[in-house]
Amino acid sequence: MYTCQMSLKEQLDNFKKQQVKCQTTLSNIASSRAGPSSLSRPVPAAAISHNKPSAPVKFSSDTERLQLINNVRKAPVGAQIKRVISLLFETRQAFTPEQINERCYVDMHANKAVFDSMRKNPKAHYDGRRFSYKAEHNVNDKSELLSLINKYYPDGIAANDLKDAYPNVMEDLQALKASEDIWLLSNSQEDIAYPNDFKCEITVDDDFKSLFRDTEVPSDCLEVEKELKKYGLKPVTDTAARRAAEQRYGIPISQPKHKKKRKQEITKRTKLTNAHLPELFQSLNASSSRN
Repeated sequence: MYTCQMSLKEQLDNFKKQQVKCQTTLSNIASSRAGPSSLSRPVPAAAISHNKPSAPVKFSSDTERLQLINNVRKAPVGAQIKRVISLLFETRQAFTPEQINERCYVDMHANKAVFDSMRKNPKAHYDGRRFSYKAEHNVNDKSELLSLINKYYPDGIAANDLKDAYPNVMEDLQALKASEDIWLLSNSQEDIAYPNDFKCEITVDDDFKSLFRDTEVPSDCLEVEKELKKYGLKPVTDTAARRAAEQRYGIPISQPKHKKKRKQEITKRTKLTNAHLPELFQSLNASSSRN
């Protein structure tokens, strides 16, 4: 019985200590909201005599909020940084450490590790007083977005690199695609935004077209490599060395595979990249119309 009473007394003491600590935290937050100007301004005597002192905030009336503050400040450094970055990303505003403490309860003055990590974080900009979100590319509206994409001619820019520029950037990206100011093409992994630049439309001479059609390409890669070397070009592959290694290690020599010809179809990209050779698609258009 005596041990049980001692345990209850220790819990009560710890509860009282936590209540005092939380009351101090509330007082600090209230004083930071009041600002230094209100503290330094003289208060008239009449105001002091007539205004009743405000009742202190009871722990029991703000238990949930105080527990949240306590949990946030006991969280690992990484979790606190993530909380601050989320605040900066969602608001796109600049905050002082005191304002960050008010908004998301991360006290960077009391936790130097959080403050130093935020100063070095690639997603945060610190001007010596305030923290703000630092996007991959500094654009703020659709016109600036279009100007940025036009700078990435002809390689394009990944849409994932643009998604944190500003809140509705992805909607503007789709709007630019709908108005045909850009091309938004997908590969197996991501979307790429390309400038819709008409400099790629060129006129090809008829003699060059004939030369291209009359050139026969050998089916054996070894012959192709010999022809390239004849004209001073270095092949990417080395078929002779590969075949010698296959014979040395007893691996059967792979014969050139004859791929089945796919049914040729005219796609939107075919029309875009081969618009200078319309006669090549006359037979395809005729077969498509018959089907």
